[in-house]
Amino acid sequence: MTTHKQKGFVYTFFIRWFVCALGLWIAAGLFQHSISYSNRISVIIIAGALLALLNMIIKPLLVLVSMPIMLITLGLFMIVVNGLTVYLVSVLYAPLRIEHFWTAICTGIIIGLVNYLVTTILENE
Repeated sequence: MTTHKQKGFVYTFFIRWFVCALGLWIAAGLFQHSISYSNRISVIIIAGALLALLNMIIKPLLVLVSMPIMLITLGLFMIVVNGLTVYLVSVLYAPLRIEHFWTAICTGIIIGLVNYLVTTILENE
């Protein structure tokens, strides 16, 4: 049995990309007044790729820097780190607009839930 972790970097990146894009799309549907993507799926796909890249490159640095706060909050600060990463995507990629930081935090939670579900499904293959 081969897990998705054994299939390599490209496979892992595409799974992360899919999860990020799906989570963004779900969040955009739930928070229609706070997330704008011009109803273009291409915006969600590109933003998902950018979010996957930021999660692979910048997020580990953010986690390392915020480690003392993570320990104090027993890991709950990770929700803020996820929200910050999502909000950073909306700053870097103009077609995706997230109006409020709280919306970015909720979007990060949704992406985390989607990631959990997709990972569970893939590990049970």
